[in-house]
Amino acid sequence: MSRTRTALALGTAAAGAIALASVTASAAPLPVAGSTTVTPAGHAFQATLSGKATLKAGSVTVTCTVSVATGTVPAAPGNSNPAGPVSSPISPPTYSSCTSSMPGVTPTVTTSGAWAVTMQDGSPITATMTVPVGGLVLKTTGLASCTVTAAPTAAASVGGTWVNGAPSSLTFTNASVPVKVTGGFGCPTSATASVFNAVYKVADTTDPAQQITVGP
Repeated sequence: MSRTRTALALGTAAAGAIALASVTASAAPLPVAGSTTVTPAGHAFQATLSGKATLKAGSVTVTCTVSVATGTVPAAPGNSNPAGPVSSPISPPTYSSCTSSMPGVTPTVTTSGAWAVTMQDGSPITATMTVPVGGLVLKTTGLASCTVTAAPTAAASVGGTWVNGAPSSLTFTNASVPVKVTGGFGCPTSATASVFNAVYKVADTTDPAQQITVGP
């Protein structure tokens, strides 16, 4: 997964940017984050993988068909932020029934640490999953023995989108996750980032008749 990018060389563009800055009165201010409210306050939820989750590092893709995480919406008033996002701690997602694109290789995924998901109302509603340092480790056995560690040196933010519904959904599309890959022949050791794709359905487990909803 995922789920770092190398910095692009600025080259002569830097000189152009400096020259432009010298004739520009001031840069436009960054947009202010809007309000966010996650409801129902204090309710527990479960995020269950819909379909499959894929993690691609270099030429190797690992596909898992079972993944679950649980969490709780903050109790009021913590479930509402008038000037930004709302964050909820979640359990480390479990991943099982995984296969590899490399023949003769069996992958195993373990997770640990303090994970979280942060919601920001908008169009679209954005969702950011926080992976703690070393919070996901993928190991392969068989013809290639590799270890892929996500967020190897610092916690990583994995960007996604949220759609309210019955149930609501949390989607990660080609999300980049910094990784470190170690191992021998067949391991993509030059990869520093992985691409993560997954769709989770999020259900209210405190009251199944209700839905976890993000709004202003």
